[in-house]
Formats: sequence, structure tokens, C-alpha cells
Amino acid sequence: MIGRMLSVELLKIRRKLLWMLAALGPVGVIGLQAVNYGLRYDYLMKLYGDSPWEGLLRQVGSLMLPALFIGLALVASMSAGIEHQAGAWKQLLALPVTRLQVFGGKVMLSLLLLLSSCTLLLLLTLGMGLLLGFDSQVPWAEIVRQSYLPYLAALPFIALQSWLSIVMANQALPLTVGTLGMVLSMFSLLMPVWMPWGWPDRAVRSADALQAAGSGLALGVLVLLIGYAHFARKDVS
Repeated sequence: MIGRMLSVELLKIRRKLLWMLAALGPVGVIGLQAVNYGLRYDYLMKLYGDSPWEGLLRQVGSLMLPALFIGLALVASMSAGIEHQAGAWKQLLALPVTRLQVFGGKVMLSLLLLLSSCTLLLLLTLGMGLLLGFDSQVPWAEIVRQSYLPYLAALPFIALQSWLSIVMANQALPLTVGTLGMVLSMFSLLMPVWMPWGWPDRAVRSADALQAAGSGLALGVLVLLIGYAHFARKDVS
């Protein structure tokens, strides 16, 4: 039934800007790197001459993580904002659907949109490397890891932003939390390993990338359960 609710959510955003927003992040990241390579190509080739693909992935990764944090906040807020702006939560919950299905449909929509962003980033990174003439063997494993493991590591924040955006009519606080997460992610190298804001970066750069992704998945499920428990008991207007 959650799958049916997801289908309904997809119909709701058919004429919205959410798909464009999901594409804007990876397009912006690769666009900025295109400018970066256009202006500093010789320097970057000298710096990463022995491993040009590694250099490209490092450059893309430096912009990808802040984009992921602010993107997940905007996607969750705009998804929940459809009901908040129309004052339609009571009407929605009066339908023959459970609160679990409603909550799950909203969360699944955010997860799907962000997964689409990660997939688009993978394709654009690959395309940029090929256009730059990197004729060495394509490091598929590294490209896939960089595109998807940070997504898993960021699941606690996707869950948190979905929860806050659903239960709060005023989206100022959820967006503030998302902006704060983006800022904190820029200092991830200074954080101890137990802080979740550093997990997406560890999923890109560290040897324990799988551990960071697994930690994000586990904490994300826990946050989702707490968020649903709150939503299930909350009065809506």
C-alpha cells in the first residue's frame, strides 16, 4: 500500500518543481567542475596526471556533500509543503489510508528523488571524465561508491528532514536544520567518527566507507521509527 501512496505522491509533483530541484544539485556540481577544469585544466592535470579519474572524483566530492545536505532539506520541505500550503492534511488522513502509509509515501518520495539525483550525478561524472579525454580505465567501483554511499550515510538526515517537514506547517525550522547540516558537513574532517554529519564524507574518502554507510542506514531507520511514532500521535490541522 505504501507503493500506492508513492504513486499518488508522484502524481502530486507532476507539475511541481521537485524533479527539477532533484536534477539541479548534480547539474550544478558538474557545471561548477566544468568551469573549474576549464580554468585550471593544466594545473589539475599536473596535480592528478597519474590518476585523472581520482582527481575528478575528489573535485566532484568536494561540492557533492554540501549539495546533498541542502538538497535533502529542500526536497523534504517541498514534498510536505504540498499538503501544508493547501491545508489538506485532515482531508488526506480522512481517506481510507493509515498514517503509516501517508508517512511512508512522503519519505519514499524524498528517498526516490534523492536517489535519482545520485544516479544523475554518476552519469554526469562519467560523461565529464570521458569528455575530458580520460582514456585510462574507468574506475566504476569508485564512481558508484562516491555516488551512492554518501546517500546511505545521509539517511539519518533524510529521515529527520522528512519528519520535521511533515509535522511542522512552518518550514522555517526544518530548512534551518538543513542549512545547519550543510554548514557542519563542511567541517566533517574535524569531527569525531561518531558524529553523523561526518559520515557522508567518510563514505567518500575513508577506508571505512562501508561502515559509515551502514551506520547511516541503521540510524536512519531509527530516526524514521521515532518520526513515525510522533506523527502517529500528532493532531493535524
